[in-house]
Formats: sequence, C-alpha cells, structure tokens
Amino acid sequence: MIHIASKRELSMLQENLLRLAAVAIALLASALIMLIMGYNPLDIYAKIISGSLGTAYRFRETVNKAIPLTVLSLGTAVAFRMRFWNIGAEGQFYLGAYGASLIAFGFPDLPAFVLLPLMFIAGFIFGGLWALIPGLLRAKFSASETLVTLMLNYVAVKWISYLQYGPWKDPAASGFPKIASFSKNAVLPSLFGIHIGWVITLVLAVLMFILLKKSKLGYEIDVLGESEATARYAGMNVSRIMLTAILISGGLCGIAGMMQASAIEQSLSDQLSGGLGFTAVITTWLARLSPPVTVVVSFLFSMLIQGGNFLQSSLKIPSSMAQILQGIIIFFVLGSEFFIRHKFVWIPVRKSAKGDAA
Repeated sequence: MIHIASKRELSMLQENLLRLAAVAIALLASALIMLIMGYNPLDIYAKIISGSLGTAYRFRETVNKAIPLTVLSLGTAVAFRMRFWNIGAEGQFYLGAYGASLIAFGFPDLPAFVLLPLMFIAGFIFGGLWALIPGLLRAKFSASETLVTLMLNYVAVKWISYLQYGPWKDPAASGFPKIASFSKNAVLPSLFGIHIGWVITLVLAVLMFILLKKSKLGYEIDVLGESEATARYAGMNVSRIMLTAILISGGLCGIAGMMQASAIEQSLSDQLSGGLGFTAVITTWLARLSPPVTVVVSFLFSMLIQGGNFLQSSLKIPSSMAQILQGIIIFFVLGSEFFIRHKFVWIPVRKSAKGDAA
C-alpha cells in the first residue's frame, strides 16, 4: 500500500532547487503540448523572449505590465502571510483607481506635485477600505474572506462600468462609452522612457520587506498566520493586527490601480486591469510571499503576458498559448510544494496464514 508521509525538513537551497526543477519540467511538458499542436516549442520560447524584451518598446510594455502586477502581488502577500485569503485584489485595484479619479476630476488644476500625492493617498484609502469590508465580516461574523473578496471584485468592476456608461460618460466622446481623460497634472511623469511607477514599485518592495521582516507588525502578522490562539496567548490584539494588515493589503492594491489609471489609461475604465488582480494571486504564491522574489516573479509573468500578445501578432498563434504555459508552470510548482513537505511510502501488505491481507 502507498501512504503519504511527512518528509524531513529540507534546506532553503534544496527547496529552491526542487522548485527550479519543477519549472524546468513544466517547460518540457509545455514543449510536448506545443509539438502535439504542430508548433516548434523552441521558436515559441524564442518569440516570447523577443516579444517581451527584443526592442525598447517591447521592454517598456513588459515593465508597464510588471508595475501593477508587482504592487498587487505585494498587497496580496501581506494578507496571505496571516492566512487571510484576499482574492479581491482586482476589486481593490478598481476602487483605488476610482478614488484617484475622484481627486483627478475634482481638482484638475492643482499642480502635479500636490495632485499626484493626493491621488496616491485616495487610491490607498479607497483600496484599503474596500478590503476592510471582508476583514470586518470575518472578524465579527467569521465570514469566509475568500468568497467575500471574490464577490466584491464583480461589484467593483460593475460600479466602474455604471460610471463609464452613465454619470461619468464623456459627452465629447460621440456616444462612445468612455470617461473623460485626466488633466496633464494628474498623469505620472516618465523616467528613462517608462512612467515613474517603476521607481515607486521598487521603493514599495523595499518598504514591504522592512515591514514584514524587520518590524513588530510584520512579526505579529507572521505569528497570527501561524496560530491565532498563539497570538492571543501572547497578548496580541488580533483584531487590530488583522484589520491593519488588511488595510495595508487593500491599500497597496489601490495604489496599483491609481498608477495604472494615471500613467497608462490616463482615465478610468472597466478594462483597466486586464485581469492582473487575479494573476497577482498566482505570482504571490509562486514568490512564497517574499517581496524581493515577488519583483522577479512578477516581471517574468509580465514577460509571458507581453510575449503572448506578440505571438498572436507575429506567428498568428493564439495568445492563449502563453496562458497555457502559465497554467502548466503553476501546476508543476504547486506540485513541487507537496513533494517538499511530503513523500510517498510503500508499505508491504502482509498476508495471514489463511491468505487474507493483514
């Protein structure tokens, strides 16, 4: 009989080597699928790299996708570290963009050095408050944060759609359902050809590393994630820690929405995220909730997204090929997590004198 048994604890190097092996096997499995579909896997892999890094424009587009994905992943990681399964990054992203848009449209003539910080603050507050709804429901009624955060995503997107097709519809758009553009003062400036959000993202990654690894709050979040009973026994204010962490989590997702609305869309739209809020759940898990690793993983996934778009235009291959590759990588990496902690053990079946299995 085959039983599942716990494995002795592996070193960090052994764990990382196992995860790298899982990625390598995923690439081989993807190559096999491509061959079955009649494509040359080496050509597709080369096109994905070329399509995401091959020119200055493609690299810029990859970074533009990596910026919101990284910040969304950083926000999601804060909640995940205390076992609060925040699947609502998408909704918090849109509410952050909405809060920033309120400031942008309400005070369009303010100088940029005043207007942009106000938009950041509004994005953080609106995203954080949207995340606090499931946090309060869990704290008061033990409601499932997974279901509540997931459902609130659709509420947020529908709210933006209502504004886009209704009260905020631009009368100058000739009937097209579009919200007016921001003033120039509300648009993030560029640095080295890419909007300055990439600098903000790196700063946020450093700050989150310090918060989670070096601060009292980070320690409390980790303890709460390991055991709520232990946190209470140690005299920690569980409700305060949980709500503070959730506010930070949603606030970061809201900042991502603000930067996307300001720098890329320069307006508000119900197509603003392109599903990056859901992708952030994947990148957060693959990065093992580590801010520095999150930056790398988010950039690699952005390469897959941008490279997939390039496949469609250059080789007439559906961009879903890159999504298949993402799914296979996730499947194998998650599988590697099982083998890091467990192993299969073969236990022989003994037979009694009468021939029955014992």
